[in-house]
Amino acid sequence: MKHTYTVKGMTCDGCTASVKKALKTVEKVKDVSVNLENAEAILEMSEHISIEILQNALSSKYQISEKKKNIFKTTETLNTEEKKSDLKQLFPLFLIFGYIIITSLLLNINPWDMQGFMLDFMGLFYIVFSFFKLLDLKGFPESFKMYDPLAKVVPLYGWVYPFIEVALGLLFLMRIQILIALIFTLVILGITTIGVTKTLLDKKSIQCACLGTALKLPMTKATFIENSIMIFMAIIMLIKTYN
Repeated sequence: MKHTYTVKGMTCDGCTASVKKALKTVEKVKDVSVNLENAEAILEMSEHISIEILQNALSSKYQISEKKKNIFKTTETLNTEEKKSDLKQLFPLFLIFGYIIITSLLLNINPWDMQGFMLDFMGLFYIVFSFFKLLDLKGFPESFKMYDPLAKVVPLYGWVYPFIEVALGLLFLMRIQILIALIFTLVILGITTIGVTKTLLDKKSIQCACLGTALKLPMTKATFIENSIMIFMAIIMLIKTYN
């Protein structure tokens, strides 16, 4: 008999391999196939196995559950539900962006300093986003290399990236070596944005690592927009520096 299960927590091919290997060790399981894009596992078993047994075989990083039966819905309904789901998942990202913007405004509103606002925004952006990446430094590189071109080629880059963000954040907030920080911002976010753009154009369904792996965020246009804002600010600051 075959049963289909939903498996949450998979972010890369390494995850699918780990899940498949773990489930194959369960007694009475004959065969296992795992699909990353659909976040599901199909198990062929000699007799029914409880969810508890399957969950115990997996790492705590993954959660397995019975896949709900398909219900016939119109394309319009499915698209609406998908948009609502994406907005709900992206709420933490929007909330964090709101806090960063408000804090940067309060720091520079009296008297108003546009240049100070942009420097504080970029500094807080790096510090806050690096914090979430450092929460799971072990899992972040695997998710990051799914779409960042440099991290795919140089795995070590994924490990040091959160620390690069911390360093850049401190440089912006402390107003030290601003020119160097701006150039690094254009380079690292430019590389990431290329990978994000390719992922969106290929319509791949993967997890965004912008807030690490602690918060499960889908790769959407919001990821592209957040990087574009930082790149735009860096270009404006560079123009001001040379004028």
